Amino acid sequence: MSSDEGIAPNAKRLLWAGFMAILAAGVGFGIRGGILANWGAEFGFTGGQLGAIGGAGFIGFCFGIIIGGVVVDKIGYGKLVFAAFFFHVLSAFITFGATEGQSQQLAYNLLYWGTFVFALANGTLEAVANPLVSTLFPKNRTHYLNILHASWPLGMVVGGLIGWTLGNPEGMNVSWKIQLGLFLVPTVIYGIFFMGQSFPKSEASAKGLSTGEMLKDVGLLGSAIACYLLVLFFEGPLGLPTGAAFAIGGVLLIVVGVMTKFSIGSFLLFVLFIAHVLVGAVELGTDGWIQNITGNILTPDQGKILFVFTSLLMFILRFCAHFIEKNLKISPIGLLLICSVFAVVGLNMVSGVTTFIGALLALSVYAIGKTFFWPTMLAVVGDRFPRSGAIAMSVMGGCGMMSAGLLGSAGLGYAKDRFAAEALESNNPAIYQQYKAETASSFLFLEPVNGLDGTKLAGALAAEPKTPEQTAVVEASIAGDRKTLKADSFIPAAMAVIYLLLMLYFKMIGGYKPVSIDHKEA
Repeated sequence: MSSDEGIAPNAKRLLWAGFMAILAAGVGFGIRGGILANWGAEFGFTGGQLGAIGGAGFIGFCFGIIIGGVVVDKIGYGKLVFAAFFFHVLSAFITFGATEGQSQQLAYNLLYWGTFVFALANGTLEAVANPLVSTLFPKNRTHYLNILHASWPLGMVVGGLIGWTLGNPEGMNVSWKIQLGLFLVPTVIYGIFFMGQSFPKSEASAKGLSTGEMLKDVGLLGSAIACYLLVLFFEGPLGLPTGAAFAIGGVLLIVVGVMTKFSIGSFLLFVLFIAHVLVGAVELGTDGWIQNITGNILTPDQGKILFVFTSLLMFILRFCAHFIEKNLKISPIGLLLICSVFAVVGLNMVSGVTTFIGALLALSVYAIGKTFFWPTMLAVVGDRFPRSGAIAMSVMGGCGMMSAGLLGSAGLGYAKDRFAAEALESNNPAIYQQYKAETASSFLFLEPVNGLDGTKLAGALAAEPKTPEQTAVVEASIAGDRKTLKADSFIPAAMAVIYLLLMLYFKMIGGYKPVSIDHKEA
C-alpha cells in the first residue's frame, strides 16, 4: 500500500471534512484576534482582561479535546461531530449578547463564556480529526496531520482578511458581531462534509483495548500535568478556593490511577506533554496577541496585513512536511528542534522591528519556527504510542490548549500590562496615575500590576495630533510590547533543549521509527 493511500475508501473526504472543521476554528480565532481592540475600546477592558477572554478560547478547547478523546472510541466520531456543531452555533448566541452600555462585568462574562463554548466545539472536533487522520493514514502521519492542520493558518488568513476589510474604521467598519458571525459559514460546510459518512476504528479500538489500557501510557505522570492545569483553571477562571481546586485535581488523578491500575506511564510521553505545554504557550498564546502587538508597534492596518501574511506562509509550509522528512532526511524530532531555534530568533527579531519590511522578514522567521510544532507533535505521539488510541493525542492537545489559555495568552496579557506600566511609571508617574486601569492584572505567583486602561489607551492611539502625554502613553505601550516578545522567546529556547535531549535519546535506542501495537507489546 502506498503511503498516500488511506485505509478506507472515503479517507480523502474525511480528511477534507476535518480540514473544513479546523478551518472554521481558525476563522473564528482570526476574527477574534482582530476585534480584541474593539472589545477593549467598547467595554474598557485591560490587557489582562482581554488576555483572559482570549485564554478562554484555549481552555474550553482543553475540555472538548480531553473529554472527546476519552469517549470517541466508545461512542463514535459522528456523535462528537454533531455535538461540536451544536456548540459552535451556541457560542455565537452567547457572544452576541455582549452589547455596548452593559456593565463591564456582564459584557466580560458573555464574551468569556461565548469564547469558552466556541473553543469547546473546536476541541471536540480535534478529538475527532486528529486520531481519525492518524488512523486513516498510518504510513505517513506527519504529512497528513500537517495537511489537516494547514487549515488552521488558512482559517486565520480568512479571519484576518475579514477584519482587514470589514473591520477597517476608515473603510466598511462593519460591526464586530457581523464579522464574527461569518465563522458559521465554514461551520455549515464541515457539517455537510461529515454528514452520512462511515468512520474507521483506531488501531487500539480495533484491538479491543479498554479505556484503562489506552490510558496506561499516559499514566500518572502524564495525567499529573493535565490535572495541574485543570487546578489552575478551577482556581483562576472558576474562582474556586485553592484547596478545593487541588482536591478536585487530586480526585481526577486518583480516578486515572484506578483506571490504569496505578500505571506510572511512559516517561517519554511525559516529556512530550511538557514540551507541548510549551508549544501551546508560545504558538497559540502568541498568535492570540501578535496581531494586536504588531499593530501597536506599527499601525493597526499593518498588523492585520502581517497577521494574514504569516498565516498564509504557515498554510503553504504545512504542505512541505513530507518533503522535509523524506527528501531532507530530517526526523520529526529533528524538525521540531530546528523549528524551536527559528522561533527564538524570530520572536527576538519581531521585538525590535521599526519598519513594515523589517516586520515581514522577522515574522517570516517566526512563522517558519511555529509552523510544524503542533501537527508534528501529534504525529510523534501517533507513531510511538499506538496503544493509547485517541487518548494520548487528545490529552496532549488539551494540555497544549490549556497552557495557551492559562499560561500563554493570559501570561502575555499580564506581561503587556506590567512592562507598559513600568515604562510609563518610571518616566511619567503622574501620567501613569491618570491612565492606569482600576482593575489589577495578576498571573500565577507574580505580583499584581495595574496596566493601562483599555479605553484611555485606545483614545491615545487614535488621537491625531497627539498631546505630549498621549505620546508618552503610546510609547510606553510599545515599549511594553517589545519586552513582552523578548520574554516570550525564552519558551521556545526551553523547547529546543528538550528536543535536543530527545534526539540524543532516540540516537541511543537506534533511531526514531514508528511502532505498531504488536511491536510495542513485543
